[in-house]
Amino acid sequence: MSINISKKARSPLANILKNDPTAVAVLKQNELVEATYIGKTNKAAFFDLGRRGTGIIYGLELINAQGTIKELAQGGTTLAKVVEVENDEGYAELSLKETHKQKAWEEMKELKDSEETIEIKMNLANSGGLVGDINNLKAFLPVSQLSPENYPQVSEGDRSKIQEELEKLVGETLKVKVIDVNSRANKLIISEKALTTENIKAKLVNYKEGDVIDGIITGVADFGVFMKFANDPDIEGLIHISELDHRLIENPKEIIKINDVVKAKIVEIKDGRVSLSLKALKENPWDEVEKNYKAGQDISGKVNRFNPFGAFISLDQDIQGLIHVSEFGSVEEMKNQLKVDEEYNFTIELIKPEEKRIFLKLKK
Repeated sequence: MSINISKKARSPLANILKNDPTAVAVLKQNELVEATYIGKTNKAAFFDLGRRGTGIIYGLELINAQGTIKELAQGGTTLAKVVEVENDEGYAELSLKETHKQKAWEEMKELKDSEETIEIKMNLANSGGLVGDINNLKAFLPVSQLSPENYPQVSEGDRSKIQEELEKLVGETLKVKVIDVNSRANKLIISEKALTTENIKAKLVNYKEGDVIDGIITGVADFGVFMKFANDPDIEGLIHISELDHRLIENPKEIIKINDVVKAKIVEIKDGRVSLSLKALKENPWDEVEKNYKAGQDISGKVNRFNPFGAFISLDQDIQGLIHVSEFGSVEEMKNQLKVDEEYNFTIELIKPEEKRIFLKLKK
């Protein structure tokens, strides 16, 4: 097949409309263009790019594109990627190899911009989330982007247990939205939570801060507990560990467990998330602490736990005191003199109700 293409026709820089010298159709590297198939020789295939000149595919790119070119009739069109805007012979060098992949990335960006809901089958799980395919692209669904219904309710952030829970979703088809697209980093992030967040936001207009809600504990983690609204199970709020009780809690399991029925107060509604509090509905024992405890008073208490600053001492069911590590010289010496769950005699050195602190000294 003989193909004769003039040098002027090859060059995109030569494509200037006669009556408009500013109308130059300039190609860009890595751009996707519509290319009309002209024909091929043994060494190259040629494509008409209209005002943008003539494209060529040769070498390894030609070998990779043989299947696509075979399916093209003369005059047929296909998408091509611009590898080089203009080579030494005036052609725009093209590639068909990554065209479909780049087109898929562009479609993902369109999905993100349109916020369209799509369905995707989960093929793989790891401790960080789930993986599925969209248009032959790997899409990652992080744990944090799962709906409350599918979020793994695992205490203490045990990664192996999280993965066990996520593996139950492998093979399941989930409704998601595309929330992050980065073709250069090969990153495609999807979210299931984005759908439920919209539904929840619509329902949350019926609630306000200060409302008291009946609920059921659905999960216990090291940072707090999750509670579903009894009258609106689609809504799930978080009770942070600091909002469970007026006393310091080491582990939420100390005072609450899954399926407990509780009342909680809404302390914040923000971006579709609900923060709740149990302690807001309890009397604050620190309001009356100075009626029962005085500076200089001798008192007995049980060692509750240690931390780098000292030891927490349970004085009654609600009130804890602190004996500072400096009283012993080191953490090691403190642990030599005090044992967890053992009772000792102390003297109250200072009371700060506003800070919920009682400072103690060990009575000699």
